[in-house]
Amino acid sequence: MLKKFLQGIVIGVANIIPGVSGGTMMVAMGIYDKLIHSITHLRKEFKESLRFLIPIFVGVGAALVIVARILEFCFEMFPIQTNLLFCGLIVGSLPFICTHVKGKKVKPGMIVAFLVFFAIVVAMALMGETEGVAADVSFSLINVIKLFGVGVIAAATMVVPGVSGSMMLMILGYYNTILECINDTVDALTAFDMGRIMDNMLVLIPFGIGVVIGIFLIAKIIEFIFERAETHAYWAIVGLIVASPIAILWKTDWSGFSIVAILTGAVTFAIGWIVAGKLGKE
Repeated sequence: MLKKFLQGIVIGVANIIPGVSGGTMMVAMGIYDKLIHSITHLRKEFKESLRFLIPIFVGVGAALVIVARILEFCFEMFPIQTNLLFCGLIVGSLPFICTHVKGKKVKPGMIVAFLVFFAIVVAMALMGETEGVAADVSFSLINVIKLFGVGVIAAATMVVPGVSGSMMLMILGYYNTILECINDTVDALTAFDMGRIMDNMLVLIPFGIGVVIGIFLIAKIIEFIFERAETHAYWAIVGLIVASPIAILWKTDWSGFSIVAILTGAVTFAIGWIVAGKLGKE
């Protein structure tokens, strides 16, 4: 239970950071297949699925509420070390991922899958350098529909390994708006400010409904792909994972570059590598 909660925190943290993929971290920790299965078989295997999903989603929620603020400080004060920590988490997962393709004949289609999805992550990093025009979230039917649609897109990209849901929100112009709305809701709850809470709910509820529906839709699609082309799918995931550290380092703020920063970054990279092994399959 505690392990699943910690895995949820890692997934939640990854989904907060533009350039880092929550889906990649699911694969890195060896829970991706089971998580997709639990979502798509929620009705048929209700109790077992909930037993697996609840601690993970609680961990994701805890990351959104608590860890987001800690990470904001870490990225502001120690961007190199923090980004190298995530690179370590991702690279440390590669030995486990490669077991799914090791010993199997490599076909041209698998190489194409690797290269295409490698390119997707790099392209996403290049596209996500700056956030688009700030989103209008004033209450109206059109904006409610937009928030629902953005939630569906964000959920889909959060679940797909190697694709950053937060980066997609940034490209669409909703990243800061949604994050500020979450943080303001937490502040309003502690202050018992019902007016602010209700205002934020007008944004978060349609977005949240879109996220939930998006997760179920993309999970069904991913399950369909894995049933029919599992090895090709894993080669695509390997491409996504190999490209992810490149995307993260590309977006890192290197203005604080120094020998000390690199040495301490090497330590955080090693910590990430070790944690990836501990949180992976036993």
